[in-house]
Amino acid sequence: MERRHETQSFHEFGTGQPVVFLHPTPLDHRYWLPVAERLTGIRAILVDLRGHGRSELGECLPVGGFVRVPDAPVLEMSQYAADVLGILDALEIERAVFAGCSIGGYVMMDLWRRAPGRMGGIALVCSKPQPDAEANLAKRAENIAKVRREGTAGFFDGSAQSLVSASARAKRPETVKEVRAFMTPTVEGVVAVQAGLGTRPDSVPTVATITVPVLAIAGGEDPTTSPAEMEAYKAAPGGCEFHALMDGGHFAAYEQPERVAGWLGEWLKQFAA
Repeated sequence: MERRHETQSFHEFGTGQPVVFLHPTPLDHRYWLPVAERLTGIRAILVDLRGHGRSELGECLPVGGFVRVPDAPVLEMSQYAADVLGILDALEIERAVFAGCSIGGYVMMDLWRRAPGRMGGIALVCSKPQPDAEANLAKRAENIAKVRREGTAGFFDGSAQSLVSASARAKRPETVKEVRAFMTPTVEGVVAVQAGLGTRPDSVPTVATITVPVLAIAGGEDPTTSPAEMEAYKAAPGGCEFHALMDGGHFAAYEQPERVAGWLGEWLKQFAA
């Protein structure tokens, strides 16, 4: 069932342990549906992050934070985290388990820094704690220039093709078309997200403070986040269960929902009432 809190949209179904799902960009909440629908005993809350799906981008975003493109509006991870906390408050949920892919994981790191008491567990899929390297920062600036010049279609087409694994494209070619349909941000939204990704902080020190259970699932065919980078979560003092889906791409949970739901479902049993 779709619900709204102020300008933000989310979908909610099921009963039990609250689990908040945060999708990768530029997709929306539908990325997580094949996994969430396979899980039992949870109250699933699938958020459309600001500027994605049916959630509004909003006005008056800060400008100037991304030095590679000084005139770009910046959608900071802290803004996403504040939006998620607002949804939890509206639902009167004091504490939840969180699952995030890519930018969803970056948002969870910010949530941990600001409200660790609201997080009972953290599950990450294809999301690294390291900040952007120089090559990534240059790519963000290139992406911003491209969408400003040409619109979003080419950027979305390229993302759908490159971020779905070669294995998934071979076994189920329609995966590319499906994830492409989940990409809805505007030009301004893509610009603000790319600038926000480029300014996100280094979360490696944050990992060393995480005292709740962590689940980390890496994609072996992910071109943006390697299993080696995600192994940094093993330093979390709350413990980290680590899996490598070697034929999974950046959108691994959508490509192989049965396997991801299997690992996630087993891990979630520790939070059952």
